[in-house]
Amino acid sequence: MATASASGPVKDHPAAVTAVLSVVGYGLVIGTFLGVVPGSIFPDLSLEQVNRLSDAIAVVNTVATLSLIAGWRWIRRDEVTKHATAMASAFGLILVFLVLYLTKIGGGGTKEFVGPQLAYYAYLAMLAIHIILSIVSVPVVLYAIVLGVTHTPTELRDTAHARVGRIAAGAWILSLSLGVVAYLLLNHVYSWEFVEATVVVYGPS
Repeated sequence: MATASASGPVKDHPAAVTAVLSVVGYGLVIGTFLGVVPGSIFPDLSLEQVNRLSDAIAVVNTVATLSLIAGWRWIRRDEVTKHATAMASAFGLILVFLVLYLTKIGGGGTKEFVGPQLAYYAYLAMLAIHIILSIVSVPVVLYAIVLGVTHTPTELRDTAHARVGRIAAGAWILSLSLGVVAYLLLNHVYSWEFVEATVVVYGPS
């Protein structure tokens, strides 16, 4: 991703930068759920708008997943420029997802699954894996990104970028894929009950 080899604080301390960015990201999400982030910054959404945001989030996550898969294939073919573009695009899409998701949660609410017990348990299992991977992959993804944008392709060979990147991409792809499947089950296969933002429950969309 990077083209210059100049040193700098971000390049010299990628782990510290990753820690700071991770704390900021976790803080935004947790703060929104706990009501620490002022609700006034979010628009007052109708149920129809919440549904449209859910659809948009699913589309964004699907495109991000495809970008990650493409980036993975390209780096295996040693097509570094295409790989960097795909991974940067995926990261940008995840930032878009974060804005849409926090807007939906803070300004509207979430939907709880309503369906047969077996399907409900399958949904919960996928949702649990999706959430856990989403949480634990944040610092791994950020570390791979920080290394990628601060080092030249030649320099990256002497870093943990390739190893960390494989872990990050794998966790990211699985998390996003399960999130999209959970969205489909919740919104298009079975039914749901709406929970307004005053009682926030974590859900895929």
